[in-house]
Amino acid sequence: QVQLVESGGGLVQAGGSLRLSCAASGRTFSSVAMAWFRQAPGKERDFVAGINIGGRTYYADSVKGRFTISRDNVKNTVYLQMNSLNPEDTAVYYCATRNLLPSVKAIEYPNWGQGTQVTVSS
Repeated sequence: QVQLVESGGGLVQAGGSLRLSCAASGRTFSSVAMAWFRQAPGKERDFVAGINIGGRTYYADSVKGRFTISRDNVKNTVYLQMNSLNPEDTAVYYCATRNLLPSVKAIEYPNWGQGTQVTVSS
């Protein structure tokens, strides 16, 4: 089992930036794939970005060119750098882990953090 704790959310104006962090414990971090999802009120939890064990990255079309996922296997932490934020990015952001490769399906992730709120004002 992996324990995940997100941080870094907050309120930002449109066009601004935030960096989310997700600290993992309880298992060898370097052996799992990591991902970020987000969920807006009344909507499903959507894939945002993923990173595999080797560092290959995957992005939703809506965030390509604006968001960057990275991982630090020494600090057991995954990051999501978010630039050029717009109000449509407002959501609770969750990090998640699974074996092997990242997946865009939330149901395929057994481990989740508690989430961190990101609010982008216009």
